[in-house]
Parts: sequence; structure tokens; C-alpha cells
Amino acid sequence: MSEDIKFLPLKEAVQIVGAIQEEEDIHNQDRQILTVYNKDDKEICWFDFEELEKTVGECPKDQKKEMIEDYILKHIPDWAREI
Repeated sequence: MSEDIKFLPLKEAVQIVGAIQEEEDIHNQDRQILTVYNKDDKEICWFDFEELEKTVGECPKDQKKEMIEDYILKHIPDWAREI
């Protein structure tokens, strides 16, 4: 059964997200993930760093971090309100 994920509006996501932390995947140490935490320091979700780089695509190196953060903030699931 496939479930469509709904995302928060950017303005609401910015109010909920407290931090985006780069971490090692505990199951695969060669893989980096970006874990998203809310303002109460509770984990909301995570993104695979390599997949994010592919999704964001080519961009100037000095803009890559901003582009990735922007993508993440636009893809915070609506159930994050409940955490």
C-alpha cells in the first residue's frame, strides 16, 4: 500500500525545525545522513546525503549547503507537527 506524503508549508517547517545534523548511518558507516530535529531536540526525519546531492544537482559549491537545507525544509512531512 502506497501512501502519499504531504509536506509542511515552508513557513511552518522553518518554525518547527531546530537543527539539521550531519551524522553517520549507524547501519552503514560509509553512508552519511542528515537528521532533522525539532526545536525540542526530537528527531523528525532523516535524508540520505548522497541522494540529496543528486536531487539538488549541480550548483556552485558555496551554495550547495543552502540548496540542500532549502530542499529539506520544503520536504518536512506534515506528521512532524505531531512530534
